[in-house]
Amino acid sequence: MQRFCELFSRLDQTRKTSEKLEALRDYFRAAPAEDAAWAVYVLKGEKMRRLVKSHLLRAWVAEEAGIPIWLLEASYAEAGDLAETLAGLWPGEGPGLGMSLRDLIETHLLHLGADPAVQQVRLREIWSKGTRNERFLVNKILTGGFRMGVARALTARALAEVAGIEPALVEHRLMGDWEPTAASMNALMAPEAEGEGDVNRPYPFFLASPLAGEVSDLGEASDWQAEWKWDGIRAQLIVRGGEVMLWSRGEEVISDGFPEIVEGARLLPDGTVLDGELLAWRDEAALPFGELQRRINRRNPSAKLRREVPVVFMVYDCMEVHGVDLRAMPLYARTGQAVPMFGTEDTPVFRVSEPLDFRSWGELGALREQARARGVEGVMLKRLDSPYRAGRKRGDWWKWKVEPFVLDAVMVYAQAGHGRRAGLYTDYTFALRDGEALVPFAKAYSGLTDAEMKEVDAFIRKHTLEKHGPVRVVAPEMVFEVVFEGVQVSKRHKCGLAVRFPRVSRLRPDKRVGDIDTLDALRALMSEA
Repeated sequence: MQRFCELFSRLDQTRKTSEKLEALRDYFRAAPAEDAAWAVYVLKGEKMRRLVKSHLLRAWVAEEAGIPIWLLEASYAEAGDLAETLAGLWPGEGPGLGMSLRDLIETHLLHLGADPAVQQVRLREIWSKGTRNERFLVNKILTGGFRMGVARALTARALAEVAGIEPALVEHRLMGDWEPTAASMNALMAPEAEGEGDVNRPYPFFLASPLAGEVSDLGEASDWQAEWKWDGIRAQLIVRGGEVMLWSRGEEVISDGFPEIVEGARLLPDGTVLDGELLAWRDEAALPFGELQRRINRRNPSAKLRREVPVVFMVYDCMEVHGVDLRAMPLYARTGQAVPMFGTEDTPVFRVSEPLDFRSWGELGALREQARARGVEGVMLKRLDSPYRAGRKRGDWWKWKVEPFVLDAVMVYAQAGHGRRAGLYTDYTFALRDGEALVPFAKAYSGLTDAEMKEVDAFIRKHTLEKHGPVRVVAPEMVFEVVFEGVQVSKRHKCGLAVRFPRVSRLRPDKRVGDIDTLDALRALMSEA
């Protein structure tokens, strides 16, 4: 456990990639396999089921510290991290747990039981023995709030360097469900075995980067393939050994939620892996993402829901055919393998993302202007000779999205941030005018510089009208330019509309509340969305 605490401390104290990589290498070289497996589990972003209800954790720490619960909540609002708050308020500094990470989790935390009285006794012993840093990490595990500030690719790189294998192989082995055992860890670090890909495990996704600068900077247009950028759920379809598995980019098996895709895939050749997008689809056109949301997290959807929200799998890429890994082949050769599988009435739930017809960047720019009318987010640019890489490798795949919608809005509510933003009010709610009223329409917490966030925080503290728990009602005086990707009808929002991916573009100190946009202006954008 002490070794894991040291790793966390080293990662938390630097933003330099080289120093994080060194810390990870040092840890994995020294840690026993059974401990390293749990460290990988945490670094991978996996979460255990919630072991203890958070309100009980709050109550037990407040009781031990001899403070009222409201003071603990106020401390949490200021610190911005529940695990840190609980660790800091627990009185005293213990001698140390003196146990391994595996023992802590498997022997103690996973056996807390379901009885709150028993849980309290067992956790009190752990908290009392642990140092503050150990208590902090225990609380992180309990609350499921682990964020160690390490990119998954960096973890894979560190593991690969220690094991002496390729990072891409480690990333592949980390895909899917990770069992935190010594056997899993040893398999992760083993040399590559022949036929290793013949398992129902997805490949790492290749992710496009946002296009920066001019599209002409990419060179000759003839070297590139362009496709529409569809707005759905990125997924990977695997057909191996007579089984069909549909994986989301978040590494969750979602086969049960889309049975029509699974059934259609049974007609594909065994040993097929396809990269694509799940889309709500009717009359040869994509439906708004809000319709697809009705299918998300629905296991075994009813026949009624399937009729109301039919779906297709839009094929982007072919990663494997007849059990042969095609990822090293150029794009044009991979997609050439996929096209013959489809296009008949036997595969109605599949579509192939067709390349756009353009001969110059100017022609592609004109096509991009049609994106919103077609219900897509823009265009994808893929170098014709590009292999299928792992992760977000810049240079071969770019996303050239349409310009976002822009409205001027006034801030009306604010909440404190978490983690690095703890202690600052950085989560804002914005409103538009509707006659004489101000109607909230979006929340955002990104887009400002650190200096601007401090400026806004000072304004919030000086112009707070009311407090409702962690939320401050702010005098409607500070105007912002807010951008977002789309808008649709929503019964869940007071204004009757929901916007996608809202974020702050800039402060507008030159404008007053009377200058902000109206709810009618937002409604008018629906015809363009």
